[in-house]
Amino acid sequence: MPELRQARVGDHGTIVRCVQQWWGDSRTPAQARELSLLLPKLFLQFFSSTSLILEDEAGIRAFLVGFHAADNDEEAYIHFVGVDPELRGQGAGRRLYTAFFQRAAEAGRTEVRAITSPANTGSIAFHRAMGFTLESGDRMVDGLPLHSDYDGPGQDRVCFYKRIAR
Repeated sequence: MPELRQARVGDHGTIVRCVQQWWGDSRTPAQARELSLLLPKLFLQFFSSTSLILEDEAGIRAFLVGFHAADNDEEAYIHFVGVDPELRGQGAGRRLYTAFFQRAAEAGRTEVRAITSPANTGSIAFHRAMGFTLESGDRMVDGLPLHSDYDGPGQDRVCFYKRIAR
């Protein structure tokens, strides 16, 4: 079982390589590189204390990059999560989220937010299974509340929130 630890700035290059490898089965190399651009080093420079790594003798096996809101004392946000395909379905994602919830609650946070693409049905199912609620959007598509152009023109997103106990 991989060990859970806090992320470090030095993990950045490995995490980027993991994204490019782990999503290589569902994307072209160019698309996997583009996806890794969602994780600039600044996330680990400024939010390593709220980001988590699962690691074993083989290296990083899963990660969660998240942070606490700077503009309020209630919210935390999960920005990006990756799990080695060999570990998917074995509780690694649940372990990362549970640890993030616990640490956010200990810091006084009462709500966690996340987003995903409407096409990412696995992510939507996972967030629902973890107790997240889908936020109302500006339109419904296939029963999903969408936030149109959330990440730019044509980049609709499904937004989640979860209340957590302090």
